[in-house]
Amino acid sequence: MPIAGRRVVVALAAMGTAAAVLTGCDSKPAGPVGSNPRQVTVVGSGNVQGVPDTLTADVSVEAAAADVTTAMNQANDRQKSVLNALNASGVDQKDISTTGVSLQPQYTDNSVISGYRASNAIQIKIRKLDTASQVLANVISAGGDATRINSVSYSIEDDSKLVTDARARAFNDAKQRAQQYADLSGLSLGKIISISEAPGGVSPPSPPMPMPRGAMASEVPLQPGQQTVSFSVTAIWELG
Repeated sequence: MPIAGRRVVVALAAMGTAAAVLTGCDSKPAGPVGSNPRQVTVVGSGNVQGVPDTLTADVSVEAAAADVTTAMNQANDRQKSVLNALNASGVDQKDISTTGVSLQPQYTDNSVISGYRASNAIQIKIRKLDTASQVLANVISAGGDATRINSVSYSIEDDSKLVTDARARAFNDAKQRAQQYADLSGLSLGKIISISEAPGGVSPPSPPMPMPRGAMASEVPLQPGQQTVSFSVTAIWELG
């Protein structure tokens, strides 16, 4: 009898162990109390278009001469003429900045110095777009054949309102997607769990081609076009 009693105890202990394992298999995944494993993650995007209000031009003057001093002096004189023309055109001094000054020797085919080329580059911001064509024409006239208009580009000085609108559109797009998934799965859209954003930046229009050397000093035809401000959000909603 004592032996049989021991066997019963062992059997009950084994049954208890089996019950605990089954309960563990049926338990919920580890996580916060009351967490809902049913979720939907979506990415929403929003785009807003705006008209540029600023034109930025990269302009330089070049001069070549047999000696260093003459080359540099000629470039300096031409640049002063360009700066005076910009001042007369109503461009604020704070919107003109020097971006480069260089002085390089020029060589013959036999690697002998034949002269020097001086360059002085500035960046100009033109905030009154209706005057931009005439301003560039004035620059060309003042700089003459030494003038180089290397590039022009449009931008929106303050795009905060456009970014706000694009962000709202991106969130609404994400919510509509989440709602559709909830409907398709026969569930209801619950509260939002997390949001992360990724600004898409501004897509500028194609800039005009750089001006060729010796261009005529007539008004430069310019069209600002439109720019697109893009925004994207990733959001997670509960599904109930």
